[in-house]
Amino acid sequence: MVRLMSIGCAYDEWMQFQQLLYFVAVAETRHFTRAAERVHVSQPSLSQQIRALEKELGAELFSRARGNVTLTDAGEALLPLARRILADSETARLEVQELVQLRRGRVRLGAPPSLCTGLLPEVLLAFHELHPGIELLIEENGSHDLVRALARGDLDLALVVLPLPAPSPALTTVELLHEDLVVVSSASAPPPRRPLRIADLADQPLVMFRHGYDLRDLTVAACRAEGFEPAFVVEGGEMDAVLGFVRAGLGVAVVPSMVAGRTRDLRVTPLARPGLSRTVALAHRSDVAPPRAARELERVLLSTRTGARMSAETAAWRSRRAAEARSAVSAEARGRGPAAGPRA
Repeated sequence: MVRLMSIGCAYDEWMQFQQLLYFVAVAETRHFTRAAERVHVSQPSLSQQIRALEKELGAELFSRARGNVTLTDAGEALLPLARRILADSETARLEVQELVQLRRGRVRLGAPPSLCTGLLPEVLLAFHELHPGIELLIEENGSHDLVRALARGDLDLALVVLPLPAPSPALTTVELLHEDLVVVSSASAPPPRRPLRIADLADQPLVMFRHGYDLRDLTVAACRAEGFEPAFVVEGGEMDAVLGFVRAGLGVAVVPSMVAGRTRDLRVTPLARPGLSRTVALAHRSDVAPPRAARELERVLLSTRTGARMSAETAAWRSRRAAEARSAVSAEARGRGPAAGPRA
């Protein structure tokens, strides 16, 4: 009698997948010719492979007496194992096929919070409608932290603000959009008489994002380039918190025009040229190809490039037009009486 352990050891060393397929076909049909027809090989080839399998295992698997084919004890022991191996192989084939055909899988995407509220909702909806079986994992963070997450392999893709922090790992980047930054203030604040200059922020209490935010770095660097250190009335918030503090009248904030364009209850004032802007790019590691699902999300993101640029340009245009309209109203009011203060 051949023990199961000896069969398992022999399988690890010698047994071929094709031989198991032929063995199960003979075991289920109890007939070599019908088994050969079932697996689409000639009967002599099938018999040869069964004999080779028996030789490798050191035991006969079938009893061939007077034209009857029955399983030996060794064959009975091998049959459930062979079926399980064949079933596992089919499961593996189907799972790989589902991944290749984007029926299952996941994408780990990082993005700054301003893009999570501005650009990503519509993009992710479009991707989900195309591939509902793909799981989307989103990490909100600043570009510095997202670059580190890409380097660790914690993310497949990330939306980052260029230029990348130095030193940075080897990343492949593709520019996605170029966006103006604007100043938002409480709707109840007096309207400015003209577009604000960076230097005007020296007289404004700023609501500032936490450390690690690209918008914080951009704003502070621009103020220092004008020769002053910005005054923070409150700092450390995320995007929603910053907008809420501004809405309450605590101060003003510098935000992307795409975010401002989605905010109906705040006053939006463009910055006088050259103003401030940011360039957003899609990044992934250069030394590792993104998974199939991540490459498909990359395709969807890049296909929105024109639309995203148009949205940013439209938001900036609306901000300029609103400021021009307010300036006209202020000029008319000055002709009638005392003007409101310049604070945004």
